[in-house]
Amino acid sequence: MKTEQKTVLIIEDNEDIREGTSEILQLAGYQVLTAPEGKTGVDLALQFVPDLILCDIMMPVLDGYGVLYMLSKHETTANIPFIFLTAKAERADLRRAMEMGADDYLTKPFDDMELLNAIESRLKRHKRLQSPQPTRQDGKLQEGQSDSLIAELIAGARVKSYRKKQLIYQEADSPVHLYYLIKGKVRSFLSYLDGRELSTGIYTEGAFFGYESLLLQERYSDNAETLEDVDVALINKDNFFELLYRHPGVASEFIKLLSGNVRERESQLLGFAYDSVRKRVANALIQVAQKSLLKQDEDTCQIRISRDDLAALAGTANETISRMLSDFKDEKLIVKEGNAIRILSIDRLKNIKQ
Repeated sequence: MKTEQKTVLIIEDNEDIREGTSEILQLAGYQVLTAPEGKTGVDLALQFVPDLILCDIMMPVLDGYGVLYMLSKHETTANIPFIFLTAKAERADLRRAMEMGADDYLTKPFDDMELLNAIESRLKRHKRLQSPQPTRQDGKLQEGQSDSLIAELIAGARVKSYRKKQLIYQEADSPVHLYYLIKGKVRSFLSYLDGRELSTGIYTEGAFFGYESLLLQERYSDNAETLEDVDVALINKDNFFELLYRHPGVASEFIKLLSGNVRERESQLLGFAYDSVRKRVANALIQVAQKSLLKQDEDTCQIRISRDDLAALAGTANETISRMLSDFKDEKLIVKEGNAIRILSIDRLKNIKQ
């Protein structure tokens, strides 16, 4: 069966990039329209309604932000997948682009496969979101369908790698993505003017994070930082909200996540109020261990966490962490294994006395 040829509009003032990108897409089987600046690009988009738009940010007459804004005001072009092309990789520029509703961005220079993968990914996701999903007669999702829809959302997302100790978002940033952790560990934390930090959560492979502020449509009140090298799926917030609105079953899954977070924070606050420092450090070790266990019934576990991060999680000072770890080692609760800590018995740590 012959597949329908997709049309891509390229809006780029650099002739070499415009023509080179056009040639790549034509060889890949796409029909291509080109515009040398923003105003012409808007006119072509309104006239031909392409399946996807590639648009440079910095252009004369009308820049990429203006193009996206104008097309968002027309019903026929408002939902066209839109990818920014930019030579400016500064965080503020990219954040502004995503806040305005762009689906993705490519930083110049980009290679052929990066370009084609980005386009194919956006087109597939757009098709999924436009297609009606099967439901039961009562209007509810079929059993397991929520998981399937969420998995599709993750599969269509752009994946970004972060190095250890790199910020993913920080306090006062505007949420533009739902984050899904593919590999590694991430912590969320609060920071204070005097430099102290308080960890509020640890996320491991298979976890969503950053959704509280996204759902409230408020700026982040905390920070997210990698504990090791990680791969994260960046899910566009508009696609996420569209899925929530169309499928209450998916919304129910995130309500459960929020409820679990509330219980964890309540438990953490009670611990700070009533537990001894010794108990708080033990609980911090247990929390990290439980996030690292392959099987929940295991009683021993190796963890990797810095003293700084452990102190932030337990709400105490580095010197206290060093003293408590030394005590736990003497009590044969833990042993040092290079840069890691092996917990010899999670149950014994749980039952440690105040």
